[in-house]
Amino acid sequence: MAKTQDAKYIASGKDFVYRFQQNTLFLTGKLLLPETIWFTKKIPREIKSFKEVNVVLNLDELKDIDSAGVMALFHLKDKLRKMGISARIEGGSQSILGKIDLFSPGHLPDHEMPGKKGFFERTGESVIHFFTEYVFSFILLAADVFFWSVADIFRSRSRRKGEVSNQAVLIGVNAALIVIFMSFVIGLVIALQSSGQLRNFGANIYIVDLTVISMMSQMGPLITAILVAGRSGSSIAAEIASMKVTAELNALKTMGLNPIRFVVVPKLYACLITMPFLIILANVFGILGGGVAAYIYLDITPEIFFNRMGSVMQNKDLITAFVKSQVYASLIVLTGSFFGFRVVRGAEGVGKVTTTSVVVSISLVILADSILGLLFY
Repeated sequence: MAKTQDAKYIASGKDFVYRFQQNTLFLTGKLLLPETIWFTKKIPREIKSFKEVNVVLNLDELKDIDSAGVMALFHLKDKLRKMGISARIEGGSQSILGKIDLFSPGHLPDHEMPGKKGFFERTGESVIHFFTEYVFSFILLAADVFFWSVADIFRSRSRRKGEVSNQAVLIGVNAALIVIFMSFVIGLVIALQSSGQLRNFGANIYIVDLTVISMMSQMGPLITAILVAGRSGSSIAAEIASMKVTAELNALKTMGLNPIRFVVVPKLYACLITMPFLIILANVFGILGGGVAAYIYLDITPEIFFNRMGSVMQNKDLITAFVKSQVYASLIVLTGSFFGFRVVRGAEGVGKVTTTSVVVSISLVILADSILGLLFY
């Protein structure tokens, strides 16, 4: 830094010199990337010390400038403006002005950095995002699926031949074994855990009532739905997500085929048809498991058990189980399809939406079971 006769200050870098005379800053040499750092840091402090309100940046003596130099000039102007000092550029060769015009950031509006959001604001945004991205989208998908499901009942030509049967085997028939086994075990455990308490009160015969009512009205449909959601619901989500990742859904649209009618509707038909039969199997083998436990621990013979069972069963339980089967089947297919269509990345995304669909479908099944329980009982 040095003083001259006609300038207040003069400073130089390797190839760049500037001096401040009256209210004009003269730039001399080459304003390139290496000079921009100290140029933008040092000059504003010096100009502020001169207590000038209006400053001119003169480029007549400037020989060269690059994109970093242009950005440094505009950064300097912006910095001076924030300090209450008006700055304008004047002079300069055609080459210099051309580069300034080329690399100029333009007149961009100032954007203030958003402040930290409060708890209620964040909560409100999360709630709005949840309803717009999930609830409303799920309702729209459900409306679309059920529309085409009803419409295609009378349009057999629009369906792939044999696809409903194929999906019924994949979703229902292949799940029968695990449903039978788990229902038998659950019925056995229910009767086993209850037998000790009933024996204390001499109410051994009521093990039949407990097993039949619990399996018919609650455990049979619920366990079946949870098993189907974990097994077949995950398969639906993974299949649709894989089709989206590999652009098969886009190919269907290109061929003029609606992916919902082509992919989702046959799965819904198959699940609606097979779910009641799976629940019947669950009820039968759950009650059979309870009968085994009653015979072993309470000495209730199969004849007594099944004679008592006939007086306990009600038509209401059968109707309730059927209604639940249709609701659960719809929720499982819709949830798997919804998350399958929402996949955004490759194999990682397929795994994530599959896991999410299973968790959400089981949660919705349990929630629906609670609501239906309140309605029917």
